[in-house]
Amino acid sequence: MATSAGYRSTLMALGHGLLILLSTLAATQLAGCVTAAATGTAAAIGVAHDRRTAGTVIDDEAIELKAAKRIFEDPELREKVHINVTSYNYQVLVSGEAPTRKLADRVIQLVRTIPKVRRVYDEIAIAAPSAMLSRSSDSLITAKVKTALFGVGENFDPTRVKVVTERGIVYLMGIVTREEGEKATEAARHVGGVQKVVKLFEYLD
Repeated sequence: MATSAGYRSTLMALGHGLLILLSTLAATQLAGCVTAAATGTAAAIGVAHDRRTAGTVIDDEAIELKAAKRIFEDPELREKVHINVTSYNYQVLVSGEAPTRKLADRVIQLVRTIPKVRRVYDEIAIAAPSAMLSRSSDSLITAKVKTALFGVGENFDPTRVKVVTERGIVYLMGIVTREEGEKATEAARHVGGVQKVVKLFEYLD
């Protein structure tokens, strides 16, 4: 049976996504208590739906990995903080916990000096690193919000919204219209366990 051009393109995209996933996994193994929230593999596979360019998707993943590496290489940060770094269109959300403002500021400074970073959102809580139970709850909320986004409407593409959850607070990132942003926010607010929704969108209108 002949293989269609569209099928071949899908296989190539999957192969590219797998390479990125393997690179991400290798870096995360080094990161210890620091997590680079590198979920760009899905964006690489579905790049046709992403309003970022393919190059920007790759750059965002590189920013996340570089941030994880820099934090890991600082012995005090490696031992005392729990940080998630999420980059979308060169805008970086830094979330998690640090026991002191001084350590949190050190994390932010490390991230700000990474090439191509345009803006940093400091959402680090001054607290002891969260427990695994809390992180599991956050992961569940993220999954539920992503599922809720698929029910927004047929003209809404949920893959264009990045969802990050910390301590029940949901952060939404993406390049969207104001209408899309409001619909996504409203859907997230109605998910069980969500304490607050923070919009970090870039708007097209």
